[in-house]
Amino acid sequence: MALGLAPSPAARKRRTNRQPQQSPRRLRWPIFVGFGLIAVAALAVTAVLEWSGATLAKDPAALARVDIQTFGGTLQSATAKDSEGRAIALTDNDGKLTPVKKVAPGAKITIDVVTRRPGWNAWLVGKTKQQKLTVMAPFAEVTSKWVTRPVGGAVPVTFSEPIARVSYAGHTARGTGTSLKLPEKAKAGTVKVAVAARPWERLAPAVTVHYFPPAKRPVALVSPAPGGRLDPGDQLRLTLSASVQKVFGKSLPELAVAGHWKRTNDHTLVFTPSGTGPSLGSDVKVTLPHTVALADATGRGLNTGREIDWKVPPASPLRLIQLLAEDGYLPVEFKAAGAPVAHTVRAQSSAAAHPPDGTFPWRFSNTPSELKKQWAPETGNVIVRGAIMMYQDEHHLAVDGLPGPELWKGLLKSAVDDKVEHSSYNYVYVHRDHLPQVATLWHNGKNIFSTPGNTGVAAAPTELGTFPVFEHLPETTMSGTNPDGSHYNDPGIKWVSYFNGGDALHAFDRASFGTPQSVGCVELPLASAAKIYPYTPIGTLVTIES
Repeated sequence: MALGLAPSPAARKRRTNRQPQQSPRRLRWPIFVGFGLIAVAALAVTAVLEWSGATLAKDPAALARVDIQTFGGTLQSATAKDSEGRAIALTDNDGKLTPVKKVAPGAKITIDVVTRRPGWNAWLVGKTKQQKLTVMAPFAEVTSKWVTRPVGGAVPVTFSEPIARVSYAGHTARGTGTSLKLPEKAKAGTVKVAVAARPWERLAPAVTVHYFPPAKRPVALVSPAPGGRLDPGDQLRLTLSASVQKVFGKSLPELAVAGHWKRTNDHTLVFTPSGTGPSLGSDVKVTLPHTVALADATGRGLNTGREIDWKVPPASPLRLIQLLAEDGYLPVEFKAAGAPVAHTVRAQSSAAAHPPDGTFPWRFSNTPSELKKQWAPETGNVIVRGAIMMYQDEHHLAVDGLPGPELWKGLLKSAVDDKVEHSSYNYVYVHRDHLPQVATLWHNGKNIFSTPGNTGVAAAPTELGTFPVFEHLPETTMSGTNPDGSHYNDPGIKWVSYFNGGDALHAFDRASFGTPQSVGCVELPLASAAKIYPYTPIGTLVTIES
């Protein structure tokens, strides 16, 4: 039977050849699985590498923004420094970094962030990642500095970019957009405007916005106000609604005062006087190259014309006294209530017309009461008159006790040079009705010498009062009329200081001193008169009291 027969050799050979061909088919699927796993692993590694990062970039609202990817981990630190290396603390609000304290607009800031990755992928991509970014804090500029204010409307101001905060005329408000209308009261003038482009910025330095009323001609804001007061050291300022070139061309305003014009910007001319400026009490007139509408800083009195007038105030008697005190010619000092006047020609010339407030404390703690009761800050005061006379004598001026131009010129020069020309103060006082009569010399806070002296007899008494020495002679002839009508003529009288008419301090040969014996003078022993004489130059005060 066929089923019981053994296979033929050929059949056995065919079976043997087929079996080795089936084995590779059974081993192929594990290889495919292996390659698939490798591919998946490669994709996973690629994904981890791709999504394990963080980006640091600028932000339209914050200082910067950190975006951490899926496998990037967490933000470990975020620090910042300014251009000087000073640390700036930051806050993180969902990846948006802003300064804790306000920074200056336009500041250059370097930001440094570090992110920490999860432990499971740190071995592959590293534990941390560090990034740096340098940004400039935004700077919003005021782009409208010379504007025309509509009739009945607000002052329009524009900015280079939207603002977060604005300050003007003492008001601070949130800003929105690139423009703002300021409700100024004046029709014309200036307003300081400071803005910040971001809430986390400080306000930028204030910018002056000039606003003008509408007019058919260019408008000039004039300072000081036309027709008003002009101090000798004041600058003149013309701010035009159009450019200087457009309004005046190449010409400049003219005035009869030494100085120079300077164009401080396209719209503004400033005149600075040279020397001491216009004379005190004078009138100043400026002639413009072309007709304009003239306005003061408030916009009142808008007039069309080419001429502007000011009045320079006269010299202040009070300032004269302040300068005499500062120069050492008075027994008092001057202490300004505020900052002292600057030692410049402009400042001192201006103060000559408009003196600062202040007080006059005594220079010396033990000033005699006889002198103190004479003091008053008035030019007619005898202490001031004596100081003027002393200054005039020392500077070879006509001695008349009146504050003339040369006196002012000299005092102002000393003030500008910050120079004290006279440091000592002398004073002589005599009590006529006290016996024995004594003349006392007070010098720089001390009674340095006393001597018996003789005043006038009852028929020719020495007049009571305080008088400045007006003539100072080492020797002279004294003549006059005695109480009985007879005449006297005494040559060779030494150490003479006339202080009231024919009354003088002088040496005289008497048998005794200390009682009324003269014809009105204060007679002193020769040695005493010689000692007092150097301390009684012209202007020195002599007091005769009861």
